[in-house]
Amino acid sequence: MTHFPQTNSSRRSPRVQLNGSVAAAIRAEGGQRARAKLQSISITGGLLQLPVELSTGDFVEIAFHTRTGAVHGMAEMLQPLRKFQSACLQPFRFVALGDEDHRKLRMALDTALDRSFLDPVSDQLKTPPGL
Repeated sequence: MTHFPQTNSSRRSPRVQLNGSVAAAIRAEGGQRARAKLQSISITGGLLQLPVELSTGDFVEIAFHTRTGAVHGMAEMLQPLRKFQSACLQPFRFVALGDEDHRKLRMALDTALDRSFLDPVSDQLKTPPGL
């Protein structure tokens, strides 16, 4: 069964900062492919560093690896945050994840958040302050 992530406007999902340490593969509606780096991830979406921005509102397939396995999902691209000469930072929100993909993502996020809580000086997978 497919999981459709719902955002809760009263409480933001915890984010895990990856700082480009996780590669992601993107396939747009027209079949175009792009490589990206995950800057941050949550159960509802994330932030990608892309070589070229994708159109706001585009639906894409996204895939990346976690310690608990590969995660594949459908996402909607949101308005780019920053543009640089050789890249841009663009957020996305998940619109559909298979149950197994949702489970793997949830487990990876829980592990990363637990590690950050237990070892706040660790450089790996830290959550931003104030969450």
